[in-house]
Amino acid sequence: MSHRPLRRARHAVCAAVLALGAALLAPAPTAGAAPAAEPYDVLVFSRTAGFRHDSIPAGITAIQQLGAEGGFTVTATEDPAAFTPQNLAGYEAVVFLSTTGDVLDTAQQDALLAYVDGGGGFVGVHAAADTEYDWPDYEHLVGAWFKSHPAIQQARVVTEDRTHPATAHLGESWTRTDEWYNYRTDPRDGVHVLQSLDESSYTGGEMGGDHPITWCHPQGSGRSFYTGLGHTAESYADADFRRLLLGGVQYAAGAVTADCGAGGQEPKAALSRDVHLFYYPWYGNPGTHGSWRHWEQGGHTPPDDIGADLYPKLGPYDSGDVAGAVEQHMKWIERSGAGVIVYSWWGRGGYEDALAGRVLDAAARHGIQVAWHIEPYSGRTAASVVDDIAYLDATYGGHPAYYRDAEHGNRPAFYVFESLRIQDWSALDAVRDTAVVLAQTTDTTKVAHFGGLYTYDGIAGATAPGWRQAGEYAKANGLVWAPSVAPGYLDDRAVPGNTTPTLDRDDGAAYDLEWSNALDPAVGGSPTWVSVTSFNEWHEGSPIEPASSTPPAGHGYRTYEGAYGKTGEAAETAYLDRTAYWAGRFEAGRRAAAR
Repeated sequence: MSHRPLRRARHAVCAAVLALGAALLAPAPTAGAAPAAEPYDVLVFSRTAGFRHDSIPAGITAIQQLGAEGGFTVTATEDPAAFTPQNLAGYEAVVFLSTTGDVLDTAQQDALLAYVDGGGGFVGVHAAADTEYDWPDYEHLVGAWFKSHPAIQQARVVTEDRTHPATAHLGESWTRTDEWYNYRTDPRDGVHVLQSLDESSYTGGEMGGDHPITWCHPQGSGRSFYTGLGHTAESYADADFRRLLLGGVQYAAGAVTADCGAGGQEPKAALSRDVHLFYYPWYGNPGTHGSWRHWEQGGHTPPDDIGADLYPKLGPYDSGDVAGAVEQHMKWIERSGAGVIVYSWWGRGGYEDALAGRVLDAAARHGIQVAWHIEPYSGRTAASVVDDIAYLDATYGGHPAYYRDAEHGNRPAFYVFESLRIQDWSALDAVRDTAVVLAQTTDTTKVAHFGGLYTYDGIAGATAPGWRQAGEYAKANGLVWAPSVAPGYLDDRAVPGNTTPTLDRDDGAAYDLEWSNALDPAVGGSPTWVSVTSFNEWHEGSPIEPASSTPPAGHGYRTYEGAYGKTGEAAETAYLDRTAYWAGRFEAGRRAAAR
């Protein structure tokens, strides 16, 4: 929600004052700069708890001058007490001007994040990336953390986007002198890159040739802009840099529009709300959880020896590592094109329940929504599931990542694993109108009280037994049909001696077959949603999460080598990319059917 309409009456008065002031006092506008449609307010914050740049005063003066030219007022402060919800509500954008170190306490951090997620704007300049290392959410807000820099020198800046208001005035390249930051991670997958550095044009670049230096991205309902330029005081007298800075402030404040979708020059397709990935938050390791959890299944000894036939690209990670593993998961899920994860949930107060809020937060940062997989916890009954739905709705229902299906009365979704363990589900009638509850079956005689059906079985999709009939029944009775597809199934290391059948991935052919079956009306019964088993169920060998192409030797791990003709590291993300392909096919088919 934009902050600006809340203060429209005051701005009407300010507009008249500024118009008169501009006529009498303001310097000539920066060439090519488009003033905002109405006045707005910007907070410039320059507190430092580490290195202090002597260019900060010049930066403040420049932004004040840009405000006089561009129609916004500037309040400059180094007082962290300014970061309260009430105070921030008075600004359209907050600029971190070469801040360093730990400059906000927890309450102030929460206020800033809520402000931006709620529709406000953030601008980071230069050392804003050298700030708040102990606050995981800040890395996503700013885009990347500072790692190092060489000596100040001349370099060639490549303009990757010449349509954004911050860079539209620039040519294809721009040679200038500054202090060129290296970052701890390459932000490209999570931001829209506006400028990058040609590392061959200077010495000291450490990002392997892909070196973003200015970028932007949506942040919740708000906007974030960052530039690594601006170390020197001279920068703030440079007309081209001032125009870049002005465009960044205008974008962050919502005064101008711009495409800042992540992923460089090609905007990503919208995530499919009809493709759901089963997601498992049950892993733990000593570094975060204090002990191993789930990875040792089958009598194995992590970290090199785990209960899975594939080895994660991230190693045996911890599901509580939100800034690391979970944040990377959400980036990968974005890449897959799936817009919903189905969160494995084992009851109130359990391990997964304790992590749910933080996973929802991470999902929201990437435009992903969360449905629920109610597992067969001890003591589960039909009545307890009804209570679970009420609990989940009350606890998380107000979260922006909480999935609700617009095509089915804006109801949330709850998949019930092994629903056939319980014979009488009549208690579900109490939530029939407020939730979509799916039974795990294709037996249509077992779904009288449910709102839909799904299969989960990662092997059955290869033959799709009963799928057409289940789909036709669902359509005739106003139910959701969400058959499950999987890239393969292999649980030999997790369940030693198990005689359960397996399904070889066959270099991707198995996944394609299951998707083809699901989307063929004569076989798959025209699904409402397609559920994917799984994003990261490593024990069952069904993940599309990247598996290491170089797992620890001596344990017999398999890899994705050869999947869709890809080898080495390129194969690690093969199933993410193929999911995006099929998600696109599914959505295109649905659009064609609706015409």
